[in-house]
Amino acid sequence: MTESSRPAGPSPTVPTVLLDDALLGRIRSRAAAHDAANTFPFDDVTELAQAGYLRALVPTRFGGLGLTLPQLAAEQARLAAHAPATALAVNMHLVWTGVAKAMHDRGDTALEFVLTEAAQGAIFGFGVSEPGNDLVLFGSSTDAVPQPGGGYRFTGTKVFTSLSPVWSQLGTMGLDSSDPAHPLIVWAFLDRTDPGITRKDDWNTLGMRGSQSQTTLLDGAFAPATRVVRTLPPGPVNDPLIFAIFATFEILLSSVYTGIAQRALELGVEAAKRRRSAKNDGRPLAQDPDIRRRIAEAALLLDAVYPQIQTLAVDVDALADHGPFWFAKLAGLKHRSVESAKQVVDLMLRVNGGASYFAGDELGRLYRDVLAGLFHPSNADSAHATVATAWLGPLDD
Repeated sequence: MTESSRPAGPSPTVPTVLLDDALLGRIRSRAAAHDAANTFPFDDVTELAQAGYLRALVPTRFGGLGLTLPQLAAEQARLAAHAPATALAVNMHLVWTGVAKAMHDRGDTALEFVLTEAAQGAIFGFGVSEPGNDLVLFGSSTDAVPQPGGGYRFTGTKVFTSLSPVWSQLGTMGLDSSDPAHPLIVWAFLDRTDPGITRKDDWNTLGMRGSQSQTTLLDGAFAPATRVVRTLPPGPVNDPLIFAIFATFEILLSSVYTGIAQRALELGVEAAKRRRSAKNDGRPLAQDPDIRRRIAEAALLLDAVYPQIQTLAVDVDALADHGPFWFAKLAGLKHRSVESAKQVVDLMLRVNGGASYFAGDELGRLYRDVLAGLFHPSNADSAHATVATAWLGPLDD
């Protein structure tokens, strides 16, 4: 069994792999060039679509492949180990299909059009993040203005819009304040052809450069009533859409960063076997106790994350009821997986030595890519606050 055909970590619930060695090899061969040139991996997305990957979570009755969330989580880790930015970019489309599947599994049909259209080749973008908005899903600085017939026009700025060059439908949200006493968060989908949508070519970042998560500008962009899927009060709310977004996003995002760590560990092991120490009569660094401890520590960190990803993914598909602890578990998973991935990459940089500091080194690129995990919700402060609330209850007013 080759490296890329081996499921990422101990995941006995995954009986098959969707992405074959040849495809993953081609994707890896292009990753460094996209990072260096700050370009979008059009070829990667095209090949992934041809392989059925973008409809992997879509149930077969809608024309998809019918993979489970645990299966896709394992596949995302494998893809990220070959091209982190590509995995992060397609993650956003996969999240929307996962949200639609999770809602469908719970008897909510509001997003069945996502499943149908994804099976037909539509690519869904995630237009939620806004500059300065740390309320994330529970508030918005984008205006959602109601229109005759039940539609809405959206005006605002969305940042970190992954898949910017290729998405065809944008899932987004805004604030309807037409009734000041009863404001509403409006969730809807916009078509890329709408003249009120433009994007900035402004993605020039430290890492995850190929994701091209550019800024999207909405200027009266219109969503008809058929594409308005929820109107909810601002703030935390018990709704299947919010749960499905949070669960699918945190699990698949954790898979991406765990895949980065997996690749870093593999590179560190290769370096330990390849590099030799003049202080120890030319023996491989793999015989150095300090190097061996770093490899072991990295492996132990990874061993702890894989089962958590798989367990929570299984629970989402199985409609498990964790009550008020659901969000704490999901926020904790994302925080733990990103922090563990950062530690693993850092440890492997120390194993690889100064070569990682040169442009073009894969471990150096992984170091830059893994830092992006700090900026996805839930961040460290939010995760700790969520867990504290689950155990201690909310803060007093």
